[in-house]
Amino acid sequence: MSSSAPIHLVLASSSQYRKELLSRLHLPFDVLSPQIDETPLPDEAPHATALRLAREKAATVARLMPQTLVIGSDQVATLDGEQIGKPGSHGNALKQLQKMRGRQVIFHTALCLWDGRDGAAHQVQTENIQTLVTFRDLPDSELDAYLTIEQPYDCAGSAKNEGLGIVIIDKIESTDPTALTGLPLIALTSMLRRAGVQFFR
Repeated sequence: MSSSAPIHLVLASSSQYRKELLSRLHLPFDVLSPQIDETPLPDEAPHATALRLAREKAATVARLMPQTLVIGSDQVATLDGEQIGKPGSHGNALKQLQKMRGRQVIFHTALCLWDGRDGAAHQVQTENIQTLVTFRDLPDSELDAYLTIEQPYDCAGSAKNEGLGIVIIDKIESTDPTALTGLPLIALTSMLRRAGVQFFR
């Protein structure tokens, strides 16, 4: 595919966090929310769930918007191999943080770049970025106060590392610093380059 051809980039997501991260690349893009079932399959490994959903999100939007480059991403948090979803409420979030305090949680952030352009050399690229997060061993009163202020009920693991959640985290280990927020930009820029996207003209 010629790098001089016009490129239409689409983010397949309803996440404001992913939208903000993608905007850092100074590339024009559209946003379309994919409507898919995000329920894990029986006995599905956490990284497999994340990769499957990232691909399904991208594929769903690619069918609606042909001849585009579509970005799909999904994140699954795990503790002792058990998936930790979005809490959805204060009570559920507190239970999550109580279970995770003083312990290490693995966040799998999967990324898919679906190239729907005719003659694309790399039609589908996928990658899973693993982030290890160690939480501080804090009392219930601090965890409850944090949740009241931040209200991270739409975040897997109930902690926004880009906000006040950094206070309840002891350590973050990852090869891609934006992966934990929901969109691994180092991996994404590598995929976009392979697809012919030019960042500096």
